[in-house]
Amino acid sequence: MLVCAASLTLGACQSNQSKKELIKPVFTADDMDLSVKPGENFYQYANGGWMKQHPLPDDKSRFGSFDLLAEQSKEKVKTIVEKAAAEKGAEGSLSQKIGDFYGAGMNTEVINQAGYTPIQPLLDKVNNIQTKADITPFISELTRLQLTPLFYFYASADQKNSEMTIAGIYQSGLGMPDRDYYLSDDETSVKLREAYVVYLTKLFTMTGNTEDDAAALAQTVMAFETQLAEASNTRLENRNPHATYNKVDVDGLSQMAPQFPWKAYLKGIDMENAGDINVNQPTFIKEVALMYEVESLDTWKAFLSSVVIRKTASYLSDDFVNANFAFYGEALSGQKAMEPRWKRILESTSSALGEAVGQLFVAEYFPPAAKERMDNLVENLRIAFGQRIDQLEWMSDETKTAAHEKLAAIRVKIGYPNKWRDYTELKIDAASYLDNVLASNRFEFAYEMGKIGKAVDKDEWRMTPQTVNAYYSPVGNEVVFPAAILQPPFFYLDGDDAVNYGAIGVVIGHEMTHGFDDQGRLYGKDGNLQTWWTDEDSERFNSRTQILVDQFNQIEVLPGKYADGELSLGENIADLGGLAISYQAYQNAIKEKGNIADIDGFTDEQRFFLGYSRVWAQNIRDKEILRRTKTDVHSLGINRVNGPLPNLQEFYDAFNLDKAAALFISPEYRATIW
Repeated sequence: MLVCAASLTLGACQSNQSKKELIKPVFTADDMDLSVKPGENFYQYANGGWMKQHPLPDDKSRFGSFDLLAEQSKEKVKTIVEKAAAEKGAEGSLSQKIGDFYGAGMNTEVINQAGYTPIQPLLDKVNNIQTKADITPFISELTRLQLTPLFYFYASADQKNSEMTIAGIYQSGLGMPDRDYYLSDDETSVKLREAYVVYLTKLFTMTGNTEDDAAALAQTVMAFETQLAEASNTRLENRNPHATYNKVDVDGLSQMAPQFPWKAYLKGIDMENAGDINVNQPTFIKEVALMYEVESLDTWKAFLSSVVIRKTASYLSDDFVNANFAFYGEALSGQKAMEPRWKRILESTSSALGEAVGQLFVAEYFPPAAKERMDNLVENLRIAFGQRIDQLEWMSDETKTAAHEKLAAIRVKIGYPNKWRDYTELKIDAASYLDNVLASNRFEFAYEMGKIGKAVDKDEWRMTPQTVNAYYSPVGNEVVFPAAILQPPFFYLDGDDAVNYGAIGVVIGHEMTHGFDDQGRLYGKDGNLQTWWTDEDSERFNSRTQILVDQFNQIEVLPGKYADGELSLGENIADLGGLAISYQAYQNAIKEKGNIADIDGFTDEQRFFLGYSRVWAQNIRDKEILRRTKTDVHSLGINRVNGPLPNLQEFYDAFNLDKAAALFISPEYRATIW
């Protein structure tokens, strides 16, 4: 199929890579807003035309060039999934599982006829709870189904022994996305609490309760979740890896929170011999245990029923799906309409059978040449990062040596895993969408539990190839770039070097910098949480990052609402570092090439910054701005451009900006870290 790229170009369309119809980056007045001076608002200058051409669809709370690429990826995955469905593959084959999962989700007639009967067995189990002792096995069952009633029980590398996998417990249990929605007195939070109670009331009504009973149950659940919220860590507190490292054994867990029957719970998830367990938020777990002891049976039954309904609503009949959207889509994010059903089911299919779909995606859409060019780019960025370390005036030679060792040790994964997941034991059929979702959840939970107590698999990926994203893992000391992000506007296989370094080059530098941001720097080259900086270097680093915190805290995202410079610090460090490192890598790459020609009237230095800025072009609703400012560690698109760029002298030089520019920051007040 043919998918037109409208993100950074007026050039050719992106077809199947084998046809070699390659997009070239283009900058014209149509994409930009030349009525705005680059020094006044570079984001608007670079992206104003694109934003006008791409108004917010009703089914999106945010839509940008990043999201457009994700939409293009969905179209490709849709082709793969629909082909698998049409093949009607042999029982147990990947095509059969992919096709039947997707087909069951698209069978709205069967789903609507079923109503809430697919979750009736779970609700019956709640109703049949007679004693406190009956609660524990049901919580275990919901854990195995990954419906997460109170806390996540998961597998991860031990942060102080990164070669081994241990169990972890992490706070959960809230129906709203952040504790502050339960506790803050601002108008937005108050209205969302009211909307959430309406939503819970509707869920209880649709599952057979009277209006009055449903309203009472909703209030009970709201009070229960508010207690959980009061005991929950803030997002800032959860960014402290030392505070969230509290390793105990099963007996230690029972001593930490003695009212909760941990051994019975662990037996219910087949993890009696869990070994070491990291409790990320001890205060929260202690409160859960206390609530287990003091809350009434009826309160627990109301809460557990709400978890079952709320966590499955998007997989049930249309009335549940619509109620779910009314709160999470409209009230929370400001969406005006739901995405088409095929996109929602496609996402679920791609999540449940991620690497099965990924194998087909890579075979169809990821050419070896892209991987080869990315390999070269990554190594160029690594060299440039090393040069930046050597140039640092604020870091001691001792810490520089350790930083070089960590940089050299970063593992790089590009495109897709070296080995694919085995889905043999996952049983999927065409009969029930929800049953398939829960079967996938059980399969995934068992897979994760099977890692505990074993050596970490260094080849494993935590993202699928069809995901438009990238990540750095501090305990793995690795950077990962899935195939789907290696497309315009991030990566041009046969495109301008300046734009490639400004876009995917900065992404590479961004992820590498995460190994040296306010959190990543706390992990050594082997991924272990350890001290490898001198105290003096740490103090100098913190004083420099505080400049970035202060800069972002002054950004007004909406009237009277400001960005959170502390919450977004790690990502802002990575953006600033990625820009500096990739710009140096680009200068290294062109050193022997002489003068670089202008394109579209822009110098190569200008195209570097334009290419970076176009990645973050977006339109976004006010409600989504508020939600992301409260919950997202990433800055808004406009602030990922106008925030870091004024800290770079190279940006001023590229566009001949002086102190009269609105974005100008005096050199002594600029953040210079990496």
